[in-house]
Amino acid sequence: MPKFKLLFTREAQAALSSLIKDQSAAKRLRAVRKTLFLLETNPRHPSLHTHEYSKLIGPQGQKVFEAYAENKTPAAFRIFWHYGPGSRQMTIVAITAHP
Repeated sequence: MPKFKLLFTREAQAALSSLIKDQSAAKRLRAVRKTLFLLETNPRHPSLHTHEYSKLIGPQGQKVFEAYAENKTPAAFRIFWHYGPGSRQMTIVAITAHP
């Protein structure tokens, strides 16, 4: 059972939609979906390598965190998120390829 309800910014939703449409990105899409599932159920799961990302802050001053969807992969995907706006909610800020 999920501990958090995931909410997406427009940017994050657009990135996810783009991955879904890109047939050549099936492996990456699986990794992103698995990461979203883990964030929803256990944001401290060791495979996520979750850590605070101090270069961003949430709209109400929340700490923003980075989670790894892929590791040791060229242009590995990362997911940026923060807790809120409500209790048991998590906002996915961005889904990006890390250079």
